[in-house]
Amino acid sequence: MIVEATPRLRQIGAEVWRPLALLFVWDCVVALAYHLLPFHAPNLPITLFGSALALFLGFRGNSSYQRWWEGRVLWGAMINGSRSLARMASNFLVEDDARDLRRTLVLRQIAYVHALRCRLRGQPHDADVLRFLSDDEAHPALARANAANGLLDGTGRRIADAVRRGWLDTVQQCAMERGLVDIANAQGGMERLKNTPLPHQYRFLPTFFTQLFCALLPIALVETLGFATPLGSTVAGLMFLAVLRTGDDLVDPFAGTVHDVPMTALCRTIEIDLLQAIGDPAPAPVRPERGVLW
Repeated sequence: MIVEATPRLRQIGAEVWRPLALLFVWDCVVALAYHLLPFHAPNLPITLFGSALALFLGFRGNSSYQRWWEGRVLWGAMINGSRSLARMASNFLVEDDARDLRRTLVLRQIAYVHALRCRLRGQPHDADVLRFLSDDEAHPALARANAANGLLDGTGRRIADAVRRGWLDTVQQCAMERGLVDIANAQGGMERLKNTPLPHQYRFLPTFFTQLFCALLPIALVETLGFATPLGSTVAGLMFLAVLRTGDDLVDPFAGTVHDVPMTALCRTIEIDLLQAIGDPAPAPVRPERGVLW
């Protein structure tokens, strides 16, 4: 997630320079053709086209931002659920014999959020997952297709085992299970966003109509602007291309780009809170790198 207050002009240029260069070349071709081979440009209702396209792109941009914001809200629920699970483990498992289990539940939850982060970004499990698990705990969960869900299932089994040992009563078990359900619901919502793209019409039609509008724009402006057509048409086209690109950047909030939800920083927040809950030293928060919070 970009956190700089000032625009990243280099980033903007890197994302739109290719279509903008093609548009500029096309604008130059139209301007030269009009002066070398004089023709009467058709009277296109370009204002009407542009207004309709702006509404279309705005609706698509809002849909993309809604997906991004939902992803951030779900990670907020994951932070709250993780804190609640650690608090219940600390308050319910007070027996001396349950000390190791209390610590195990907290460390498994930290490993779980890191495993979920890797899954959503399509990355292999990194050291942040493995350093909180013993070999006996890591192998069964990481061998599953959904390692994060495997870790959550293992946490549920350990809670049930604590009930059988008499460390938890059934009321406490129900409270902790409700916490696991909230965590699982947040994971399910994230996987839904990741695995369900925008409908094809939302992806194809805005791109097609934007390209068509940019192709017609210099034809409609050439009689008015003359040799200034490439400048005027390219600037106007840039605005529409930028809005189109914004929707593409936000549609997948877990893509691992500079525009996605900062899952690395959020996982570190959970790690800090949970380690401090059991009295362990915690790392420093993740800081932005060149204006980007990962």
